[in-house]
Amino acid sequence: MSIWGKIVGGAAGFLVGGPIGAFLGAMAGHAVDRMRSETDEDGTNSTKQITFTIGVIVLGAKMAKADGVVTKDEVAAFKQVFRIPPEEMKNVGRLFDRARQDSEGFEPYANQIGRTFKDNPAVLEELLNGLFHIAKADGNVSPEEVTYLQRVAEIFGFSEAQWDRLHASNVGPDKSDPYKILGVTRESSDQDIKSAHRKLVIENHPDKLVAQGMPQEFVDLANEKLAAINAAYDQIKQLRN
Repeated sequence: MSIWGKIVGGAAGFLVGGPIGAFLGAMAGHAVDRMRSETDEDGTNSTKQITFTIGVIVLGAKMAKADGVVTKDEVAAFKQVFRIPPEEMKNVGRLFDRARQDSEGFEPYANQIGRTFKDNPAVLEELLNGLFHIAKADGNVSPEEVTYLQRVAEIFGFSEAQWDRLHASNVGPDKSDPYKILGVTRESSDQDIKSAHRKLVIENHPDKLVAQGMPQEFVDLANEKLAAINAAYDQIKQLRN
């Protein structure tokens, strides 16, 4: 069964628990009992993958609510982040709409996701990058969306410097600045820049997402990000040579 089949079928509500599990359980109702023993082909449940996937849906829906407007471009960007099978499009739309109308704030969901992936910041960073991708789809990331994303990053445990790097590389006026992409300055030593690059490559390697069973769409985004990190480092070396 695909990840979308598990989610909309109800297994997630039983497996995940917490606010995300409660959210899904309310959607699925009696289907939870029917699928409580559902497992992946390798014999392990897909709790983390479900948590991650629903995390993007819920946080994306609540971010759209932050500035009060959901544009067609944002919806299209959401579909780009997740290649949703046509037969599940309606069900996923129901999840998105329910999350948007849900009276619960976004913080409990962000906290659960942060706890689930506390030992794998690369997963959390890719989730934030996915949200940035949705936010900037209409060509304008509103101040409300920036505030929202910054609060999510804070809940995830990212430092102010890490947030500045994420923000700059996604929507900042200097998003093409190789120093900003690596989170260093022009005054940084060659060794510090080399260390920053190595650290980012290790933290953001797509293999980490694969090992966590993350959706292929986010593995693809991670490959693009890793390419940008390596290109920034190469550019800095050329500039300094």
